[in-house]
Amino acid sequence: MHVVELHNRTVDNFARLVSQVGPDQWTAPTPCTDWNVRELVNHVVGEERWTVPLMEGKTIADVGDSLDGDLLGDDPVVAATAAARSAQAAADQPIDKVHLSYGDEDTSEYLRQLAADHLVHGWDLAAAIGAEPQLDPELVDEIATWFAQREEMYRAGGAIDDRLEGFTDPADALLGAFGRDPRWSTADSVVARFGTAFNRQDLESVMALVTEDCVFESTSPAPDGERFEGAAAVRAEWEKLFANTDDARFETEESFVRGDRGVVRWTYSWREPSGQRGHVRGVDVLRLRDGKIAEKLSYVKG
Repeated sequence: MHVVELHNRTVDNFARLVSQVGPDQWTAPTPCTDWNVRELVNHVVGEERWTVPLMEGKTIADVGDSLDGDLLGDDPVVAATAAARSAQAAADQPIDKVHLSYGDEDTSEYLRQLAADHLVHGWDLAAAIGAEPQLDPELVDEIATWFAQREEMYRAGGAIDDRLEGFTDPADALLGAFGRDPRWSTADSVVARFGTAFNRQDLESVMALVTEDCVFESTSPAPDGERFEGAAAVRAEWEKLFANTDDARFETEESFVRGDRGVVRWTYSWREPSGQRGHVRGVDVLRLRDGKIAEKLSYVKG
């Protein structure tokens, strides 16, 4: 496949997905844990906006900070569509080298980098908004063949996470090579972020991830624990837990989410008056609704 066609087809795919983002989905989490939907789209639009001056022979210094910050404005779909069309028009410029941050690069290599980013981030976006990923087998094969020789270089540079193994489908295998889990869902992200916030004792972030009518069942007193209903009651209990526990740590050992149900295996530890650390191990049985945790039922060993 000609590299310009490869680039333009992946750009088309991403633009189609942006047009499917619902009004309430721009702040939804994505498989890129540092970015929500709007931030992910802004990143890709930034690449598209950079494509135009770079394919005209301009340098990083020439562009400066003119493309920093938010590029989506009040209408992200219009901004993304315009950026995609400009990038596609620029992709066929008669230029041999582009001036990238790491040095001069062949335009064909640069366009393949962009195509790979669009394809993988297209999957990220589709997973985040619940859309059909549209991983065209022809595009997957082109990117996978190119990426096989560059994967370790990308990983060594910190551009991708560790490879995930065990996938036979070519699209899933490519996502795994880019450090993605093809089974990711929004619920996975919510559970992971909740665990991280709970470990930080960041009560505001914790409460932002639960529903207003959430239910929490604690592990004590034995044998049934205590039930708290509603965000205010749950917040008060967790606030008391954090305040009354010295150097508390909540560490996730393993989590599993399918549909609206999840299970998290954890260790909760604290510092004793003697200076030694005490701990308990247990599980949370979770129910999720509308991208938040609606029920957290906690159980411990022993």
